[in-house]
Amino acid sequence: MDAELKSLQIDRGKKRSGEPSKWATRWIVAGVILFLLLGAGRFAYIRLNAATEVDVQRVKALSTGHAEQGVVLNATGYIVAAHKIELAAKVVGKVKWIGVDKADKVKEGQVLVRLEDDEYRAQLDQAKGNLANLQAHLAELEHGSRPEEIAQAMANLNSAKADLENARVSLERTRKLVSQAVMSQQNLDDAQARYDSAVAKVNSLQKAYDLVKIGPRQEQIDAMRGQVEQARGAVAYAETNLANTIIRSPVTGTILERAVEIGEFVTTSFVGDRGAKGYVVSLADLNDLEVELDISQNDFAKLHMAQKGTITTDAFPDRKYDGFIREVSPEANRQKATVQVKVKVAHPDEYLRPEMNASVAFLSDEKNAAATPSQPIVVVPASAIRDNKVFVMLEGRAVTRPIKPGPTNSQGVRIEQGLIGGEDLIVNPPATLRDGDRVRQKA
Repeated sequence: MDAELKSLQIDRGKKRSGEPSKWATRWIVAGVILFLLLGAGRFAYIRLNAATEVDVQRVKALSTGHAEQGVVLNATGYIVAAHKIELAAKVVGKVKWIGVDKADKVKEGQVLVRLEDDEYRAQLDQAKGNLANLQAHLAELEHGSRPEEIAQAMANLNSAKADLENARVSLERTRKLVSQAVMSQQNLDDAQARYDSAVAKVNSLQKAYDLVKIGPRQEQIDAMRGQVEQARGAVAYAETNLANTIIRSPVTGTILERAVEIGEFVTTSFVGDRGAKGYVVSLADLNDLEVELDISQNDFAKLHMAQKGTITTDAFPDRKYDGFIREVSPEANRQKATVQVKVKVAHPDEYLRPEMNASVAFLSDEKNAAATPSQPIVVVPASAIRDNKVFVMLEGRAVTRPIKPGPTNSQGVRIEQGLIGGEDLIVNPPATLRDGDRVRQKA
């Protein structure tokens, strides 16, 4: 009976039929958790990188009021070097040495880059050897024949004359013997041939003697002089190529870009980023800076050459620079409906850098000391101000700007410091908006 009861008991340790294993359960749970984590990460990424839609309003300077008198136009642009130089090589070759880096100060004539010059030195030696050879030939022609050459030509002529006399005597003797029938006609013909040959030889040597005695023709000397001058030109060209392997700074300025490294191949024309380089460095005189502006055609009539203006930068808004219009483009941009204007910075300093954002407040020509404020004053809606700060949209991001608010009027709050006009102001910024958040303007 006990054995039968034991056989009816259920073994709790055995795996039930159809029950999933513990590992399978664990994999299912892990998959669900991973899926939830990926979803949460994607949601967080979208939330963090999503651009917030905001209302944007272009800040305008006050057009009326005593504080804004004298400012006829506010415009924004970029600081550029007046004369940027991309220094190229005149010869091709590999970079052997480079002695400057970005931001280095250089002086006019300073050696910046050296190219490998073995080939150019060999070409110079070859050109010098050819010149020496031609100069020797020219000296030979100019000095004429040597006395020894004249004496040799005379000796050859006298020997030929002696042979001619012997041939003449032999011919006469043979002629007599033939007339007496002692010798045949063949002997007479042979004697006549020897005599004629001797006469021709004497004539030839006589002319050679005359030429040796007179010397070379003037035309030969002139032709050789021309070859010598051509060889001198080849030497000068080879010397110039060798000198051009040393690349010097044409002006005193600052290195903006170092375009090559040791071992890279330099050519006289641009090939591409991965091919031979067309220039070795770019440099500019940072004491000669300009602000490049695109002025709307609607505002262009307010400006003229040499008109003065006050320059400020986004990086250093408290620093102001005097400037004046130095260049006006002779043609307008049809697509942008603008005209390019360049304003020279009168006294630049080390704070100004090429490609910085800059704003220019153009001044009227009226001689009124109170007309031109030290900082243009603008009016913005009160809803745009938060804790003495405002948000401006710059390159798709919200950027905070500290301001100094002034009195409030019907138009809004007057800003005495922090904005100069032309900024894209975010009106009614969301409470969650933070500095650096991505934003986009509402349609």
